[in-house]
Amino acid sequence: MLSPQPEPDRAGLPVVGAILMIGIVILLGMLVLLMCLGFQMPHGDPSVPAIFVITHIRHVNPDGILDYDSYVVIQNTGKIPYDNRNLYAKAYRNGVHIPCDIPTMNGHDFLPTHHFGIQTLGGFGSHNFLWYPESTIFIDYSKGTFHPGDTVQFEVYDRTTGRIISRDTYPEPEKYTTRWFYNYFLNPQAA
Repeated sequence: MLSPQPEPDRAGLPVVGAILMIGIVILLGMLVLLMCLGFQMPHGDPSVPAIFVITHIRHVNPDGILDYDSYVVIQNTGKIPYDNRNLYAKAYRNGVHIPCDIPTMNGHDFLPTHHFGIQTLGGFGSHNFLWYPESTIFIDYSKGTFHPGDTVQFEVYDRTTGRIISRDTYPEPEKYTTRWFYNYFLNPQAA
């Protein structure tokens, strides 16, 4: 039966609804893809900078033979020199605190016989009293302290305030890799 009332124009509503649905599906798909690729929101304390950075961990002896030497090199990547006598450090292996804290970053004040797990400490940053920008300190931990593949976190604290100055993780954690993406999305045998 025909109504004397004019019928409203409904031609635009299905088009708008379809565009909205497509946009929502694309956004959800992007979120799922980011989560699958290992994207994580930043965590930890973002106010702790990485001033003293681990540049290298050596696992071989000077002859190139793997002996888990655990020789760590730390560089001051900041802009100012720090009094190395007022700095102390803690290290973590795979998230677990190792029981060999460094009570001073000054090479003359450091006594290796009083510290379990550290053989020597030296480098230009440990001499005199200032750890200048771009200079390094080496820490020769006992053999076997670190192994290839371990995640090492190094924290430096100010002795006078007890506050953390720097935190660095070596190697830098990878959020995702091309190989991971290939194995989980493109490799037919992974399904």
